[in-house]
Amino acid sequence: MTNAEGILINDEDRMTNDEGMTKSGSQKASGADDSFRNEDAESVVREEPEKNRVYDLEERTARFGETIIEFAKTIPQNPVTNRLISQLVGAGTSVGANYVEADDSVSKKDFLKSIGTCRKEARETKHFLRMIARAVPELKVQARELWMEAREQHLIFSRIWRGRKNE
Repeated sequence: MTNAEGILINDEDRMTNDEGMTKSGSQKASGADDSFRNEDAESVVREEPEKNRVYDLEERTARFGETIIEFAKTIPQNPVTNRLISQLVGAGTSVGANYVEADDSVSKKDFLKSIGTCRKEARETKHFLRMIARAVPELKVQARELWMEAREQHLIFSRIWRGRKNE
């Protein structure tokens, strides 16, 4: 095959996606990303490459809940953290449960109530992640990653809630 200038090129040198990367360039990019991942990458929502990010909210919120559970298991238990762990797991897993409820709602009022609860639970999750980062400073990096996902979910549900409320 030849390019626009008439130069002979092979299949590996052709553009393979919208970003203009060659096949070999895209392989290098994914290899670099793989070296950054944790070995337990499946349980960490935010460490997926941009192109594989989950946009199905039911799946995304379920994965987030699972990740919160796994993170909670790493928090050392003591009188300060026990209550925080319980609250974090409750709020972090409730986001997905309330989204499923919203998805199955039968009225606009019911939908808005459930989406509003998703917003509140995502925001509450952010709060408890912040408290855990203070109580267990060595978990601050992991708590921050989860906090960023909780923030994104809060923004998503806030936008959905405002959009449907104003319809």
